[in-house]
Amino acid sequence: MTYHNRLALLVIMDSIIVSTAIFIASWIVYPYVPVFNMPALIISSIALLIFHHVFASIYNLYNKVWSYASVGELTAIVKAITFSIISAGIVQFLVNDFSIYRRALVVTWMLHIILIGGSRFIWRIYRDQFMNNAEDKKRTLIIGAGSAGAMIVRQLKNQNNSELLPIAFIDDDPSKQKMQLYNLPVLGQAKDIETVVKNHSIEHIVIAIPSLRNGELNKLVTECNKSSAKVQMIPKIEDLMTGKISVSNLKNVEVEDLLGREPVELDINAISEYVTGNTVMVTGAGGSIGSELCRQLMRFTPSKIVLLGHGEFSIYTIDMELKEKYGDMDIEIVPVIADVQDRKRIFEVVEKHKPTIVYHAAAHKHVPLMEYNPHEAVKNNVIGTKNVAEAADTFGVSTFVMVSTDKAVNPTNVMGATKRVAEMVVQDMAQRSKTKFVAVRFGNVLGSRGSVIPLFKMQIERGGPVTVTDPEMTRYFMTIPEASRLVIQAGTLAKGGEIFVLDMGEPVRIVDLAKNLIKLSGFTEDEIPIKFAGIRPGEKLYEELLGKDEIHPNQVYEKIYVGRTSEVEENILLDLIVSFNGYDSEELKNKLMGIVFLEKTLLAVNSGL
Repeated sequence: MTYHNRLALLVIMDSIIVSTAIFIASWIVYPYVPVFNMPALIISSIALLIFHHVFASIYNLYNKVWSYASVGELTAIVKAITFSIISAGIVQFLVNDFSIYRRALVVTWMLHIILIGGSRFIWRIYRDQFMNNAEDKKRTLIIGAGSAGAMIVRQLKNQNNSELLPIAFIDDDPSKQKMQLYNLPVLGQAKDIETVVKNHSIEHIVIAIPSLRNGELNKLVTECNKSSAKVQMIPKIEDLMTGKISVSNLKNVEVEDLLGREPVELDINAISEYVTGNTVMVTGAGGSIGSELCRQLMRFTPSKIVLLGHGEFSIYTIDMELKEKYGDMDIEIVPVIADVQDRKRIFEVVEKHKPTIVYHAAAHKHVPLMEYNPHEAVKNNVIGTKNVAEAADTFGVSTFVMVSTDKAVNPTNVMGATKRVAEMVVQDMAQRSKTKFVAVRFGNVLGSRGSVIPLFKMQIERGGPVTVTDPEMTRYFMTIPEASRLVIQAGTLAKGGEIFVLDMGEPVRIVDLAKNLIKLSGFTEDEIPIKFAGIRPGEKLYEELLGKDEIHPNQVYEKIYVGRTSEVEENILLDLIVSFNGYDSEELKNKLMGIVFLEKTLLAVNSGL
């Protein structure tokens, strides 16, 4: 129906109702009086008709989409009818010797509400009952009978093209049990999800609690996974508050949602004072952590940010992303292709741009690959760090922050040992430089290149199996944005020589991670089996963030600790750097482990153990 046809229909329908309602009301109130012989009523009817159309126009009663009518539209109807009745009453008062048929007008008001309101809302009833084909929709259980759950149900009912048909709610609030919301019952609590899904043929579950904490979400998803229904969730509260997405943007539950933690409140003032208006350089700027560091730093408006990396495409990608997103800000973005192993080139870059802060994220991180290539690990992780650190010292950088790893604790592999030696390089520089040198140590980051989750997802897409090294293997996990924010925050706490350690929460069994990912991808373990492949070269069953000799129990900031480490002898490090090319792979591994063991022994002696 066209707009003009629809408008004409509504005007004609309202005119008939308004013109006759006052006579029907008068007949109800005065059943024995010939109402059509009452001139005041005829004049009132004409006045009522005119005023109704005036107020209907004011309150847009002819322009609303009545198939989606709700409380707001009902309020507009009541206001338009009330003001038209009052106006007609005033006319009646003036033409009828200052008297009003009050009871007739009240009944007229009620008839208008019923007939005009009913004529509008019948469109919505028709749409809900006949236009939504329930047979083609997936029966959906909503978890959370709060405001977000109500909004989801309302939107699903209002969307003709929605695939989901809301059937019932689940909510842990005892006061909501056996109650109804939008004509849908609350059928139980989280523990009842499996039973409700089975008894009501539920095909889809929507978790509608945006403020849900990650630990609670994990428990809830575990209950959902006992059923065969697909699970989705609404966005998290921080995304809703920033306006990035709305409640209706349902998303699949990701492993990151289950493992992620509550965000840390950053000391914005300290970071702004530290970053704003200064030149910042990030090495490894094209990598997972390096690129996120750049994104986070841009929020604090440095005057210049230098994106240094060896990979041409990765630097191009982050450069284009930052320029597209922050191009209208007065921040100079400088992409630099350079290898941290090239000492001369690194010195040239630092001298040219003179950064106030350097974040050193460039490193080789893949454990098995570094076992096969220990010389490359030393060149990149140790010598590369030494080059950037000495350039920072030479050209007066204020703060140097090295991104380290939990694998540097009691290392059993080349990668971990080289990162611990790199930490030693930074600590050694801190003893004799005006630059504040610190390292920040944390575990695995979710979604980083080379991490286990992208590997598992790829294996699931291929139909399996998902390969896990050992059923008892555990790892610490943190999201890339959280790790990057804490690295930036740790830089503000630097006094020089510290090894900052990020609180990674509880370790997660890799096999549990694989099981969750298989289930969240819509498969069972029968369809995508898990295969145990055995521990790879250099791997440990579990990781540590601090050795027992390094533990310093007090947080220096929320989720940030500082570890105890021993002083480092520069000649030991220099000997490794000068002579490492003369060793074969096994000799170099032994040399690295010897340095780490010596440092650990000195720390134990100094601690009185």
